[in-house]
Amino acid sequence: MDAAGSAARNEPGGERPGEPVPEDEGEAPAGPAGDEAEPAEEEDRAGLTPRQARRLRVVLASVLMAAVAVVLVIRLASRHSVLVVGVYGAALVLCGIVIELSRNGRTRLGSWLLGAGLAAAIAADWLLP
Repeated sequence: MDAAGSAARNEPGGERPGEPVPEDEGEAPAGPAGDEAEPAEEEDRAGLTPRQARRLRVVLASVLMAAVAVVLVIRLASRHSVLVVGVYGAALVLCGIVIELSRNGRTRLGSWLLGAGLAAAIAADWLLP
């Protein structure tokens, strides 16, 4: 390396392309993407973070799974039918699928499936003799 190259590297703005730039001690390092986000911008953003949304859906599906299991036991006590086991068993399986979808980041799809599936299970239990 020549003397001009090392002098140019030590001066601000005189870096060679492809060489790392030393950071100043007074500045905070940039984020992983290289851009700095203002903390005030993140605080202004309303709603849940993706991780919070996944956890909320998992908890909601787990609570609904427990509720469906309790309803299944109550319905089996009142009438013994394979239809009751089938409808509520399908609802239990659906809750498990929603939990897995939410864990994998498919929270909107899981929410729609949970709502539509539980509504269909309740309607089937009510409409079918």
